[in-house]
Amino acid sequence: MERITLSNIDEIKKKNTKDRTNNIKVGMSTCGIAAGADEIYNLLTDEIKKRNLNVSILKCGCYGMCYAEPLVEVDVQGLPRVIYGNVDKETAIKIVDKHATGERLINDHIIKIIERD
Repeated sequence: MERITLSNIDEIKKKNTKDRTNNIKVGMSTCGIAAGADEIYNLLTDEIKKRNLNVSILKCGCYGMCYAEPLVEVDVQGLPRVIYGNVDKETAIKIVDKHATGERLINDHIIKIIERD
């Protein structure tokens, strides 16, 4: 295994930033689906396509926060990665309009902010 140096770390950071894609994940576990996650997933997919945004919509498993379903994680360049809870149709539209475009966070539904390394 190659030894890691400061210059290697800088190269790794640049590569990870350059190769990172914008994405939105919707928790599609049983509790998420029961809370309407499938409807939110479809709405987000449609809205991203309508706006022709460079954002992938992904399904993921359980976040372990059943009380806050449907959960949506947004990871776009320029803003921290955020998990939103209790996402309804109105909030999903706000997420696309504001967060997915790299403009700002939707404060009233944030469950967790995940800081970048």
